[in-house]
Amino acid sequence: MANLLRPVLRRLCGLPGLQRPAAEMPLRARSDGAGPLYSHHIPTSPLQKALLAAGSAAMALYNPYRHDMVAVLGETTGHRTLKVLRDQMRRDPEGAQILQERPRISTSTLDLGKLQSLPEGSLGREYLRFLDVNRVSPDTRAPTRFVDDEELAYVIQRYREVHDMLHTLLGMPTNILGEIVVKWFEAVQTGLPMCILGAFFGPIRLGTQSLQVLVSELIPWAIQNGRRAPCVLNLYYERRWEQSLRALREELGITAPPMHVQGLA
Repeated sequence: MANLLRPVLRRLCGLPGLQRPAAEMPLRARSDGAGPLYSHHIPTSPLQKALLAAGSAAMALYNPYRHDMVAVLGETTGHRTLKVLRDQMRRDPEGAQILQERPRISTSTLDLGKLQSLPEGSLGREYLRFLDVNRVSPDTRAPTRFVDDEELAYVIQRYREVHDMLHTLLGMPTNILGEIVVKWFEAVQTGLPMCILGAFFGPIRLGTQSLQVLVSELIPWAIQNGRRAPCVLNLYYERRWEQSLRALREELGITAPPMHVQGLA
């Protein structure tokens, strides 16, 4: 098994430029049809993918904040689901435009000054507030590496880059309880195995009070909103910065959370 994974791990560890801004890593197919399909692509066999999936799942369950392992798990287990999501985007005018234009979300593509100047309550201003309050950056999303289709690679990259947008829409912080609630919403919305795994096993680390609140109030709320809202990957968020967050929530059918979860964990 070690021999099967050695070339993959060697390329993974030695991959240059992993920290480059997202805008410098376009997900487009090679014109010559040879070699990697897109920037950072690492071709792997089905057996290698299975071994990577098992290892990354174990590490992600042990430490949910190992975002690199969560990313590997998503890429090695989500091929069929990604095709379903891609087809949903193709059938939606806004989603199809996203697939065509391939927008990326990073500090190099965001006009932070413009977002700061937007009115209070607008999507752009509230998204920027979320980044500031929770001390997170859109540049932390790992590039796609193990998806053997460049369009599907973009779909999962887009999912990662709008994750913080979902926190903003749902009003959830980045503590473990907030992340679990967002994972339940994403599991219902996307069906990605990675999201389902995180939704079911994430609560293991919660205390009794937080677990009770999660099961009795927050999970039913997340499931209800996930089912009611249209596919959130079909939203061209970058063209909706000026829209009020309240209006966008009403458009999507997303209701306010049943409680404030910032102080719970």
